[in-house]
Formats: sequence, C-alpha cells, structure tokens
Amino acid sequence: MSKSKSPRVFSREFKLGIIRRLLAGENVSALGRELKLTRKDLYAWRDRFLAGGPQALRGRGRPPRADRCAAAASAALGAPEGPGEELAARWRVAELERKIGQQQVELDFFRQALRQVKEPRRPSTGPGGTGSTR
Repeated sequence: MSKSKSPRVFSREFKLGIIRRLLAGENVSALGRELKLTRKDLYAWRDRFLAGGPQALRGRGRPPRADRCAAAASAALGAPEGPGEELAARWRVAELERKIGQQQVELDFFRQALRQVKEPRRPSTGPGGTGSTR
C-alpha cells in the first residue's frame, strides 16, 4: 500500500520570511531547492503578498468570517495596515517605475523610427541606383 502524501501547510510567518528573502533579491530557484518548494508556489506567495499584503497570505486553517470581511474592506480601500504592506506598496511602486522607464525607451525608439520614415527621401542618382541610405 502506498502512503498518501498530505499537502504541506505553512504558516503566514513562514511565508512572510520567504517573501522577504525573495524581495531582497535571493534567487528563486535556489530558494526553492533549499526549501523543497516549487518556484510556482514561491511566485504565487509573492504575487499574493504584493497584491494584498500579509493578510493575503493564508495561514493554517480557514480565517474567521470577520477577518475575511475586514481584509476585503481594507484591500478595497487600498490602505496599508502594517510594515509588510508598506513594503509591498514600495515594491509595487518600484516595479511600476521600472515599467514606465521601459515604456519610455520604447516610445523614444518609435518616435525616432517615425521621424526617419517621415523624412523626405533623396532622389536616386540614376537608373538602378539606390535611394538614400544611411
């Protein structure tokens, strides 16, 4: 008979410790190997934390109804409740600033390309000659 494997359950504090290590820049693959966890789980915890702070990470068992309602209300208002949520907000701001920077680089590229397309072409010097090239 095979022994059934029950899923491993981790406390919210354990998950927060892992997320702190991820946000500090630790390698996800190495961390997964060390803890015998999948990268998928680590990324899911990080994403939940970034979206809703520590309250978004489930601990053991089902949260009481009052806690679920309070967490949903504070998430709807977008108010940080503690240092973990402030860290998540700072991380999200940095992530959005990186994205804006990347979009600015892309906009500059396309503006330059559009300028080159709109410039009038120099006439060729004769039959079979090429137009203007740079």
